[in-house]
Amino acid sequence: MIRPRGRRLGIDVGAVRVGVAMCDPDGILATPVETVARDVENGSDVRRIAELTAEHDVVGVVLGLPRNLRGEDGPAALAAREFADALTAGLDVPVELTDERMTTVVASRQLSGRGVKGRRQRAVVDQAAAVQILQGWLDRTRG
Repeated sequence: MIRPRGRRLGIDVGAVRVGVAMCDPDGILATPVETVARDVENGSDVRRIAELTAEHDVVGVVLGLPRNLRGEDGPAALAAREFADALTAGLDVPVELTDERMTTVVASRQLSGRGVKGRRQRAVVDQAAAVQILQGWLDRTRG
């Protein structure tokens, strides 16, 4: 399957924060964009992602699905599916779920390896995980 050209957002949704990454229009490289505060009650997180989608002419969203190591959905995966449903309802572009097991762990280790620790790491680890999610999807779907 050849994917259409255009920017995509990568999303790492957590209980407290949502990491956002974006790729170039050719779908080669994912880069961090921002961390959005999670807002289950009022939906300001979904609205912010909608703003980013419109602002950057995004053609699709890739959201990480944090399945457990057995490949089953646990509470975090169910929350991610609910967030995907909210995004689907709030956006005019397709939202795709992709397996994201261990991306936050990998992102944390990479940041630690670069000397980013503690509070500074918490501020960007969600963005780094979103980069991992999107880059993995780009690499797997490259035509």
